[in-house]
This record gives sequence, structure tokens and C-alpha cells, in this order.
Amino acid sequence: MTTRIDANLVEVLRGRFRLDWKGIHGASHWERGRQNGLRLAEGIGPAVNLRVGELFAFLHDSCRRDDGYDPMHGPRAAASIDELAEELPALSHGERELLGYACTHHSDGLYDAEITVQVCWDADRLDLGRVGMIPDPARLCT
Repeated sequence: MTTRIDANLVEVLRGRFRLDWKGIHGASHWERGRQNGLRLAEGIGPAVNLRVGELFAFLHDSCRRDDGYDPMHGPRAAASIDELAEELPALSHGERELLGYACTHHSDGLYDAEITVQVCWDADRLDLGRVGMIPDPARLCT
């Protein structure tokens, strides 16, 4: 499978990222989230938009200002979709909507959403071990 994340996008995100690149919300978390999403999507099937899932993994925490409480980091990530338009692969209106919604609400504890958004949220939640938490299956969407 061809990745939808290119080196240029990673470098742009790294330049904008305010936290520790190797920290709990940095690049390794983004890549684990990407891998989690790809595994989930493989089990669910073609209803999952892989382009949105992979971009979510790299964007959802990219606008954090704090590793702790930062309730607006999701909406900031969603707003960055327009700011990063030249670096992102071409997205349809529907893909932009899904990606923006997934980023905006990924920390809200929601479960009910379109399947691609659910995969995004679960991919992130499955990486809670990095902060010493065991993901609760009852709190996963898929």
C-alpha cells in the first residue's frame, strides 16, 4: 500500500510542532496511530477512507501547545487542514469534512460517528499505553 504521508508533510508538521518531537504526542505517537488505523481498516474493509485515517494520525495532535490539558488542540488541528492545503494530498470536500470532524472531536470521548472517524478515534485510543493507560475495549468505537 502506498502511504499518503510524504516527507515534505512530515517536515512541515515538524517545523510547526511546539512540543517534544520524540515526546508523548510527537512523531512516534503519530506513526503508531497510523499503523493502528491501517490494521483496523484492514479488518473493517473498504468503507474506511485510508487517506483520511493516515492524515488524521499525523494531524490530530500536531497543534498541541501542551502535553497535558489542551482542550482546543483538536479544533486547532482541524483548522490547520486549510492552512496545510498545499502540503496535503488533494482531498475531496467529504474527506476534508471527515478529517476535520475526526480531529476536532478526537478527545471528546465520543463513539457515534461515520466509520472512518471511528477508526481514527480508536487508532488514537489504542496508543494510550504511551501514557500508562490501558485502552478500555468498552470505550472503543469499532
